[in-house]
Amino acid sequence: MPKVTAYLNFSGNCREAMSFYQQCLGGELSVRLLGEQTEANQMPTQMKNLVLHATLINQNLVIMGSDMLGDEGLVKGNAVSLMLHCDNQEEMKEFYQKLSFEGKQIQPLTQSTFGEWFGDLIDKYNNQWLLYYHQLT
Repeated sequence: MPKVTAYLNFSGNCREAMSFYQQCLGGELSVRLLGEQTEANQMPTQMKNLVLHATLINQNLVIMGSDMLGDEGLVKGNAVSLMLHCDNQEEMKEFYQKLSFEGKQIQPLTQSTFGEWFGDLIDKYNNQWLLYYHQLT
């Protein structure tokens, strides 16, 4: 069955953001810099530290990112959110607290009458996260 993987674009702070997500969510982070490519000696020095591709993997969680942008630069909006399905309420609270650090808590964690928990936040990199947990009764 197909799955969706979040791919985030950054403007020079991809490594910092992906490291932050790793601290919050755990997992293994791999980062490939532009300066590690064979053509690196032909690049300006400031470009060599840009992230060509980064991947954070923790079991079923996969987040990818890059500093490589087109001529239009980074355009932020609300068209993309990261939906994080949590295994339990404690995990959800922990992730919500960590991801909202220096960000903005939009909707606090709340439970519906059907046992579903939901929360909404924007992290310090201006990415929107939706946290979800369904408590089976």
